[in-house]
Amino acid sequence: MTTTRSPPPPPPRARRAVASPSEQLAAAHVHVQPTTISLQPSNKKDLSKSKKILRRVRSVFRSFPINIPPACKIPVPFHDGHVHLHGGPRMTGTLFGYRKARVNIVIQENPRCLPLLVLELAIPTGKLLQDMGLGLVRIALECEKKPAEKTKIIDEPIWTMYCNGRKSGYGVKRKATDEDLGFMQMLHGVSMGAGVLPTATDGNNDQEGDLTYMRAQFERVIGSKDSETYYMTTPDGNDGPELSIFFVRV
Repeated sequence: MTTTRSPPPPPPRARRAVASPSEQLAAAHVHVQPTTISLQPSNKKDLSKSKKILRRVRSVFRSFPINIPPACKIPVPFHDGHVHLHGGPRMTGTLFGYRKARVNIVIQENPRCLPLLVLELAIPTGKLLQDMGLGLVRIALECEKKPAEKTKIIDEPIWTMYCNGRKSGYGVKRKATDEDLGFMQMLHGVSMGAGVLPTATDGNNDQEGDLTYMRAQFERVIGSKDSETYYMTTPDGNDGPELSIFFVRV
């Protein structure tokens, strides 16, 4: 009698592994594109010699205690009684940094331009914003004057910093990092205001606090090749945070 053997059963199909929720979330972020930087270079061109002379003459006249006729702009007094004559070019200034870390100041021609100047000051961001909420803050950045100096004052690499007359460490000029440009890109639609910027959460950020910012218009006044000042302006002359940054060679 012939025995009929049944065919062997088919091999079991390999079950597809199911990714955990954390693996799915990580995979979803693999193709996330980095923030696209659309900031444009400054349109500001070098001034001609005649324009530079005219600007210097105007700056000298601003320092004279003259009577202002009705047709001219009215000077705005500071809290301490000093007078500032408006009329310089307007720039966009942004203060940002982690509350417990050093504050950064970025100057742009407008919010959609690449930074003209990036400063890092030896004062915590939270401390500076707190002082500005209490009244006028004056920051003086001094460097040594050298004979036959040709470097622009804002291109000096390091300054001694004084905050409201007290020596407070140093201010350093640095190049804008990718992180700086990313923050400026986030704020390219903001002309003025304050708030908190979103960041990746990690232990270091938790220790340094939130990444806060404050943006306002600054008026740039060039006194000479050895002095330059940025005055924070408020809309319609309203009382608000006031900040003056003085660059000077001594």
